[in-house]
Amino acid sequence: MNKKNRLLIFVLTYNHEKIITKTLDLIPIEEINELVGEYEILISDDFSQDLTAKVVKNYIKKNPKINFKIISQPKNLGYGGNQKYGYNYAIKNNFDIVLMLHGDGQYSPLLIPSMILPIINQNYEVVLGSRMIDKNSALKGKMPLYKFVGNIAITLIQNILLKQNLSEYHTGLRVYKIDALSKIPFNENNNGFSFDTDILIQAIDNKFSIKEISIPTHYGTEYCNVNVIKYGLMVLFTTFASRLQKMGLINLAKFNYKNFRNHKPN
Repeated sequence: MNKKNRLLIFVLTYNHEKIITKTLDLIPIEEINELVGEYEILISDDFSQDLTAKVVKNYIKKNPKINFKIISQPKNLGYGGNQKYGYNYAIKNNFDIVLMLHGDGQYSPLLIPSMILPIINQNYEVVLGSRMIDKNSALKGKMPLYKFVGNIAITLIQNILLKQNLSEYHTGLRVYKIDALSKIPFNENNNGFSFDTDILIQAIDNKFSIKEISIPTHYGTEYCNVNVIKYGLMVLFTTFASRLQKMGLINLAKFNYKNFRNHKPN
C-alpha cells in the first residue's frame, strides 16, 4: 500500500443546512489516515439559499484537528460546474485521488475507505459506488420505483451504445485518479446533472480502468433538485451524441480528445 497518496474528499453541498454536519460527522478520519499520506476535505457550497455555509464554518471551528476547508461559491455553478471546480482544484494542488461526496447524506461517508482502496492497491482509474449491483437492496433503501425502473432502462440503452456492462451510470459516489482526470476535457462537460454521464463516457472512450463497488441505497426526506424526465433525456442525448461523434458526424469539444491533447498546455 502506497501511503504517499494525497486524497481530496470533495463534498458538494447545496441547501443542506439540516443534514451537512451529520454527513461530515460520518467521515472516518482515522481509517483514511491509515490509507493515505495526506488528505483534505473540501466542502464547496454552491451558493446555497439557506445557512449551509454558516453551519459548515461553525462545524469547522469546532473540529480544528480535521483538515477541513470550505469554499462559498459567489454564484451557483450547477452540479456539474461545482464538480469542475473541485477537480480543477485537485489537479492544481497536486492531489493523487479525488473522491466526490454529496452533502445530503444519500451516500454514506463510511464507504470512503472501500472506495479509494481499488485505486491505491489495484491502480484503477475510476471507482463507482453502485446501488444497482444489488437491485433488491436499492428498493429496500427506498429508491422510488420510477427512479429504479428509469435507472435500469437508461443504463441498458447506455450499455448497448457504449458497449459496456456497467450496473449504473447515475451514482453520485465516485473516485477518480487525478492522472486520469487530467487527460480528458471534463471542463467542456455540461454544468448540470448530466455531467456525470459526460465524464463516464470520456473515461470509457479513453479506456480508463473502471471498477464498480456495491453500496447500500439510502433515500431520506431531503428535497431532490433533479427533474427526472429532463435528466433522462439529457443523459440519452449526450450518450447518442458521443456515438455520432465516433462516427464523424458531429464535433463536440467534450468528446474531441485529439484536439484537447493537442491544445493542452505542457
